[in-house]
This record gives sequence, C-alpha cells and structure tokens, in this order.
Amino acid sequence: MQQAILTVDLGFGDAGKGSIVDYLARRHDAHTVVRYNGGAQAGHRVVTPGAAPQEHVFAQFGSGALAGAATHLSRFMLLDPLAMLVEAQHLCELGAPDPFAHTTIDAGALVITPFQRAANRLKELARGLRQAQSSRAGRHGSCGMGIGETQADFLSFGERVLFAGDLTKPAVLREKLEFLRAVNLAKAPAFPSDLAGSTLIAAEWEMLAAADWADWLLPAYADFTRRAQVVPSAHLHTILQQPGAVIFEGAQGVLLDEWRGFHPHTTWSTTTLANADRLLGEAGYGGRVVRLGITRAYATRHGAGPLVSEDAGLTAALPDAANGFGAWQRDFRVGWLDLVMLRYALDVARPLDALAVTCLDRLIGLPVLRVCDHYCGGGALIQRLTPAPGGRDLDYQAELTRLLMRCQPSLIPVDGAQALLSLVRADLGIPISLVSSGPTAADKQGMGEMW
Repeated sequence: MQQAILTVDLGFGDAGKGSIVDYLARRHDAHTVVRYNGGAQAGHRVVTPGAAPQEHVFAQFGSGALAGAATHLSRFMLLDPLAMLVEAQHLCELGAPDPFAHTTIDAGALVITPFQRAANRLKELARGLRQAQSSRAGRHGSCGMGIGETQADFLSFGERVLFAGDLTKPAVLREKLEFLRAVNLAKAPAFPSDLAGSTLIAAEWEMLAAADWADWLLPAYADFTRRAQVVPSAHLHTILQQPGAVIFEGAQGVLLDEWRGFHPHTTWSTTTLANADRLLGEAGYGGRVVRLGITRAYATRHGAGPLVSEDAGLTAALPDAANGFGAWQRDFRVGWLDLVMLRYALDVARPLDALAVTCLDRLIGLPVLRVCDHYCGGGALIQRLTPAPGGRDLDYQAELTRLLMRCQPSLIPVDGAQALLSLVRADLGIPISLVSSGPTAADKQGMGEMW
C-alpha cells in the first residue's frame, strides 16, 4: 500500500513538526521524508525514545532520519550546502549512518550563498536601526539565513542564480558566485560610520567584500558535491512509486506564508500544502493521501509581527529551551491558543483530514487555562479573518496586519487540556487524530482509526 502523509504547521512555526514527523516515520515505517518548502532555517527538534535519548535539531535533512527514513529535498527547498555539512556532522556524531548516503537533492533547488545571507542580515539590521531612530517600520522578522534574498535574486535574474545542479560544474559555479556576490554587494545597505564597525555589521560586510572568497568557498562546495546526491526532478516520481509511506515535511507555518501571512512579517516561501500537492500531482500519485495540520496547545511566534493573544505572564511561565532569544529571530513570544488564527489557517490550508495538537504537557501546572475565542478591534467583534479573494494580494495582507495590531483578545476559560481539545475539535470541525505530551515518539498518542 502507498500512503503519503502531508504535514503543515497551522501557526507561525515552532508547532513541533519535527517531533510529529519522527513519530509518523516510526509509526508507519516510512521509507522517505520529502521536504517541500523552506530551507536551512528550519529548527525541527527530535528526541529519540528510550533510556539513552539522542537529540538533533533538523534543518535540512528530513526529521525522520533518526527513525531510519531517507530524505529527499524537492525543488521547492532552498539549499545551504555549508549548513548541511555541519548538520550531517552532528548526525554522524550521534552514531547515525552518513545521512548523505540516504539523501537526494533535486537539481532544481535554489542554493543560498553566503553573499545572500550577508545581504539579508544587513538589511534586517538596517530596518532595526531605522526603527530605533524614528517611528518608521522596523524589523520584519528574519531567520537571518538568506531565504528572502535568494528568492528575490531568482525572481529578478532567473537562471543566472545558483541551483543545486550547478554545484558540480566548476566554471558555471564560479561565474554564478561572482555574479551573486556583485548583486548582493549592490543591494546591501550603507550604515553611518559610527555604526559600521559594530561586530554584527562588520562581520556581514566582511563576508560580502572579502576578495579571497573563492579560496575557501569553492573547496567547501567541492566537499559537498563529493558527498551529496543531486538528482533530476523525475527522481521523486520514482520515490513515490515505492510501496509504503512517505511523509511530506513542511517548514515554518501557514501564518508566515508569503501570500497568506501577515505582510511584511512573512517568509519568502509557500508554507501551505500547495507545493506538496503540486509534487504529488506531477508524479501522478495514486496512493492514499492524508493531510495533517499541526498546532501547539497555545500560540507562539518569533520576533516582530502580530500575536493578538500574547500574554507576558504566559511567556514567562512557558520558557522554551529550544526557542530562546536569537540575534535574528529575536524574542520567542507566547500567547493563549487562538481560535481566530486557527480558523484563518484552516481556511487557507484546506482541505485537512485531521489535526495534531502538541505541547499539552506544557499546560500542566498553569493556575488557569484560557483560549482566545474572538478579538475586539475598532469597536467590532472579530471571529474570523477573511482570506484575500484573489489569493495574492499583499496590500490586503498588510491591511490585515494593521487590523491585528489594533486588536485585543477575548479570552474564555477552559477546564483542563481535555476540555481544550474538545473545544478545538468542535470549533474547527476536524478530528484530532494525534496528541503530543512530550518530545519523543513515546509521548505521542494516536486517536481514532487514522493512526
């Protein structure tokens, strides 16, 4: 029997996707995990069950690797070869087999270069500086990994940017790297002389301006190509023809989607299931397809942007060791479970077959448990946000952002975790097929016949 399980985060990311994918890979003995969006910014934490647990935060390899599943990076992934080499090293230190031996990479995947990452970071630093000096809009929120600049370069220059398939062509590789360095040098913002020497700014400018970049970058990419398996797009069709289960693993969350998220606090990536659906359609996949939405039992987000149900006391009560303050993503913020956001996420990610609710254990011991049922904003009661009718309207999304920044949450009490689950199930009209009360696969409980 063939089965494809498509996973999607219904929040702003950090819903526990890695933990869920690891569980699904073990439960269904999945042969492959397919990454269908995002890039090296993923932080999917997996802790293995047993007396001697191992822990790895997956970024580019599929989160089923410690469960024995192979990885395929689709053409919708943004590849960072240098970061992937570091990640592979940690997996090997855990005693896992060489992950590159069980990984294939679509030749059409975009490659993030150090130049695009540096330009990304300099732009975000400049936004923060403008915010500190005036009332102008500040940081958009960034992972600092070069995702946006890589996508922007592709939209501007098409085939002149770097793809995974170019890494094995030395002359093409060097020409494209020289081009991208020049492009990103031109895009990088200037800073006042009294700030240009700061540690963060100077480090990124040094990356862009260093004349000896080829001396270290080309050998590093050569090391990567000796280990990596770059394949044509049709290779995924072969994977999907195999019997057994395939897990499609997403990155970030629906509320950060480039077109459906709350502009400008979004990612340059499609975070709905659209890419996964397209890959299955291109392969003529005829197996069973299950579409699983994932949410924490409370709301979270990194850095700037709306989080209507945010609660400073809850943020202090629920610190997350895997999601602290970061130089680029900034603060990790926590709020009560937000049904308005979940309704919106469901509308833009439909259809879904089931939900997985994670981090139920984090609610134990809270003196009170609440859920945000609606917002109050501009004298109106808001229970639903209407998605943009055309689907690609950034002005509409920006107006939603401005609305959300003016809203206040209306909170209702719930009597424990089971009551919360019942409320979510009834409100969204979708069965909850999986709940998680801890980091390992042993902490997961399947509900109903699906699992």
